[in-house]
Amino acid sequence: MAQHFLLSSEARDLSILKIATMSDNEIVELFKQIRWADTNGKPVCPCCGSINKYYYLKTRKQYRCKECFHTFSVTSNTLFASHKKPLKVYLLAIALFVNGVKSISALQLSRDLDVQYKTAWVLSHKIRESLMEYHNNEKLSGVCEVDGLYVNGYIKPNNKKKDRLDRRTLDKPEKRSIIVVRQRATQKDNIQGAIKTRTFVVHNEKSPILKSIIYNTIEQNSQIHADEHPGYNHFHAHYDMQRVNHTLEYRGPNGENNNQSESYNARFRRMQYGQCHHIGNLYLSNYANEIAYREDTRKWSNGKIFKDILTRCLTKLSSNEFRGYWQGNKRVVERLGV
Repeated sequence: MAQHFLLSSEARDLSILKIATMSDNEIVELFKQIRWADTNGKPVCPCCGSINKYYYLKTRKQYRCKECFHTFSVTSNTLFASHKKPLKVYLLAIALFVNGVKSISALQLSRDLDVQYKTAWVLSHKIRESLMEYHNNEKLSGVCEVDGLYVNGYIKPNNKKKDRLDRRTLDKPEKRSIIVVRQRATQKDNIQGAIKTRTFVVHNEKSPILKSIIYNTIEQNSQIHADEHPGYNHFHAHYDMQRVNHTLEYRGPNGENNNQSESYNARFRRMQYGQCHHIGNLYLSNYANEIAYREDTRKWSNGKIFKDILTRCLTKLSSNEFRGYWQGNKRVVERLGV
């Protein structure tokens, strides 16, 4: 039996001990090399774009542009802008986030970093925010799998049996469905399973909602594997639909299955029950996308994932939702649909 990838030496090339022993200058140089990779770490003014025309304010650890006199630092206009903690804390937070293959709770992060729960909560969500891809309009093709995962629909039963109601018939206003679409790998990808994952938080798994998702996500004439949910009946005219009846089997006689989508569902459940325990609808899309990212990078080493997330954090603009979160700047509407 082949060794699992996570047990192999190729999966481990990130040392938290090494990060913890890095000096402040080494951390700043790492940030510079990643943020300004196009100029080999030479600062670029985020205001006017001037290169190599600046001077360093040593006491403030900032740069000032000679062209527009804008003062900036290595974290200006990034997700870590206006940071109050040392840069080492942010590096360690990303490393801990990466090594938690089924996510990490804000409570555990606050204990590991010795910071307040509020700090750890915002920090973990800034990392999740860096994983979101808002303008990725590339459609999936080839063989794709679709499935729905219902969350937040639990209603606590009454104490006495005679007072309990059939919870299947009760209204569940907080219930949401995560529609996951996964594209299977081909032989040229040199990997087994799925390679691309998209997630959508919706109210239910009915046909009108599925139409808006599938037509905008999967190229027509592609092959789709799904279960026997009636919401997928509509797509037989436009796609090569392969259905599997889960009441009888996990895999059909001709190989039809949606096991890759079920793999996503399993990892999400492990995050929900084993780490975070409660996930509110307001930020459910961030959690759903996090698991999609973890599934797509499951064959990457932790060092490669660490560098990718750090690059995302340093190349994305400041978050308007988590900057000043505990001062009242909060998201007020959940993200639903495509």
